[in-house]
Order: sequence, then structure tokens, then C-alpha cells
Amino acid sequence: MRHNRRLRWAAIPIAASLSLVLAGCTQAQLNGFLPGFVAGEAPVTNHTERVSGLWVTSWIVLLIVGVITWGLTIWAVIAYRRRKGQTGLPVQLRYNMPIEVFYTIIPLILVLGFFAFTARDQAAIEERFAEDQIDVQVEVIAKQWAWDFNYVKEDVYSPGIQGQLSDEGPKGSLVQSELPTLYLPVGANVEIELESRDVIHSFWVVDFLYKKDMFPGKTNYMSFVPEREGTYAGKCAELCGEYHSLMLFNVEVVSQDEYDEYIESLRDLGQEGQLSNEYDRRQNLPGTGTPELQEEQEAE
Repeated sequence: MRHNRRLRWAAIPIAASLSLVLAGCTQAQLNGFLPGFVAGEAPVTNHTERVSGLWVTSWIVLLIVGVITWGLTIWAVIAYRRRKGQTGLPVQLRYNMPIEVFYTIIPLILVLGFFAFTARDQAAIEERFAEDQIDVQVEVIAKQWAWDFNYVKEDVYSPGIQGQLSDEGPKGSLVQSELPTLYLPVGANVEIELESRDVIHSFWVVDFLYKKDMFPGKTNYMSFVPEREGTYAGKCAELCGEYHSLMLFNVEVVSQDEYDEYIESLRDLGQEGQLSNEYDRRQNLPGTGTPELQEEQEAE
């Protein structure tokens, strides 16, 4: 009777956990509540499903470990609780070699497994396209506190300014039309060269589920294929100074025709050539090019 009662108490949390897991999941839950997924539509890039799969699988494994641990803990609390009339300490157990081997080997297997799958996925995500496979090459230059985009093969550029507060709408809202915008054609092999002009920044497009740091004097790369048209928010993910919170941008994934039209619009504005990534903090300030600033530079 006592043995059966213990089993019933231990079965309650396990049954409850299994019911929750087996009840079924929505599309958002299947992707770990990560951004960038819409039911029935393609993922944002060719890497987002891989990142999501690594994230969700890791949590499933950890949840199983947690359920087993919680179940054993609750079972031990119930099974070995002090009974009515009992006094003194219970029988002390120690040097249980099978258990000690178990809780040494299992964590080691988990750590090695997480490492192996992470290394596999990281290698796939970090693999760059061959030179002849690149359709669009963009040099992204981070600066305090905005972004410049050089479209390398098209030899045009788009300079950016930091987010500007709007007089309309809720307090703290920004003028979206003035945010730096990176245009990319859907389905193209894209390589982004990441440069910083002053301090450490980090290029993060939220829905891409991936970000990469940008260091002065070092070039980092991102290679991917945008697979779904839309507007995706980006930001600097590295605290980089006073106006870090306003260092925002958008990514517009558009059709090839729209992309070509945008490139031509940059040419019509006279924005041909490439912006320099050389260190010059003052070129990011308002008023650059004014006679007063030129006189100051000449005096120096």
C-alpha cells in the first residue's frame, strides 16, 4: 500500500508535464517564440530555421532534464518525508557509486552534445559564398550613431543619420522614413562586409536571428539569402555611447526590379562611389563641411 501511494504521488507531476507537452504546439511555440516566422510563409533567411532548430531542440532537451530532475526531487521529498511518530535522523546514505557516475556522465554528454550541434550549425552559418556566387555585396559601416551602406558591385552608397524623434505620435516615437535603410533583393546571395568607423558596434537584424560585432580595423562578414520580402528592424546591439538607443536601421527585402530601381535612385541623387570607413569621428557630426569646420581643420 505504501509503495503504491509513493508511485501515485510521483506520477502526478510526470503526468501533468506529459499532458502539457503532448497537448500540441502552435507555430510560434514550434519555433521557440522567436521572431521572423509567419505561419505558411517562407523563413526570413536561409539560416533562420537552422538557428530556430538549435534553440528549440536545446530547450526540449533541457526541459526533459528538468522534468526528470523535478520528478525525482518531488518523489524523494514525498517518499522519504518524516512519518508520524518518527524521531531522529533518517538512515544516511553515501558513496553510491552508480549515482555518482550517472550525474557525472550525463552532464558531460549534454555539454558535448550541445557543443557538437552548435559547432555544426555555426560552421554552416559562417560559411561564405565563393566570389563568383555573390549576387549582392554590401559594405555596412557603423558610426556613432548611424549606418552607411556601400553597394559595392553597383558602386553607389547610402549615408545614414541616427534616429530622429517625431513630433507626432506617442512620446519617443521616431521618424521611420529617416532611418537608414538597407535594400536587398529577395532570393539573392548576399554578402555583407561589416566595418566600424569609431568604436565597437554590433549589426543585428532582429528577424534574422543573428548578429555580429563590428570592430575598428577589422572586417567581419555575413553571408545569407533573404527569402521573404518585407521590412525588418535592425539596431546596434553593442553599447556604443550616448545615443546608442537611436542607432537604428531597417532592412527592406524587395523584388529584383524594386532593388534595381532603388540603386538607380541613388545614382540619380549623385551618390556614386564608395564612402570611406576611415576613422573620423567628426564626419558623423552635424555641420560637417561648413566653412567654420573647414577653418578649424585647417588651423589644426
